[in-house]
Amino acid sequence: MNTVAALRFLIDTTIDLYAYIVLASFILQLVRADFHNPISQFVFKATNPVLMPLRKLIPSFKTVDVTALLLLLALQTLKQILLVMVSGYSTSIAALLIFSLISCFALIIDFLIFAIFVQVILSWITPGQYNPITLLLTQITEPILGPIRRFLPSLGGLDLSPMIALIMLSFFKILLGLN
Repeated sequence: MNTVAALRFLIDTTIDLYAYIVLASFILQLVRADFHNPISQFVFKATNPVLMPLRKLIPSFKTVDVTALLLLLALQTLKQILLVMVSGYSTSIAALLIFSLISCFALIIDFLIFAIFVQVILSWITPGQYNPITLLLTQITEPILGPIRRFLPSLGGLDLSPMIALIMLSFFKILLGLN
């Protein structure tokens, strides 16, 4: 019993770690982040060996890196297949694909929640200082936080947009059953 739980943990953790890097690659390209940033460089060096050959077969759609999304879905599908095999259950391919899509949505929401949390914490620790992580997080979260800021009244130096965004993301996660 402990062996199955340990294998499930190992499969879940290793595949999700790389899936988060692939998701970061997708989001960084979507928001047109600074590609000279050292963190961006790491993300692209970690994903390009897999994504570059696939991009020759699968074109992007405007600014959407379809290849990264399909790789993310493939990773989640592989994870679900391995988890089912380790657990000794059987399921249909359709159920695996649906659960993989749900896992992709959960990863995206978790990624955004994490990015907002880290950005808020960094703003408390090092306000106004240049940091490659802060710059990148601002580029990732601004498409979400910017529109919220436009609708919120000015409260002096207090920015409530991260809290509103976290509430909205958590609401969507619960609404979609991604808990």
